[in-house]
Amino acid sequence: DRKPVAGTRLLREFQGVEHMVTVTVEGYEYRGRPYKSLSAIAKAITGVKWNGWVFFGLKSAGSWT
Repeated sequence: DRKPVAGTRLLREFQGVEHMVTVTVEGYEYRGRPYKSLSAIAKAITGVKWNGWVFFGLKSAGSWT
């Protein structure tokens, strides 16, 4: 599993606002709400569909690994 270790915090600034996500055993937590994927969180932040791994800088766009 390539998911970061539970307890890891991911930070991303978007439009001047810092967003923090905590990795949990079941998935992720953002603003006190559980999520199954980083992509769902990225969409909640931006309003559009994103690859969550790319949005949070965990892989580059176009990377297949």
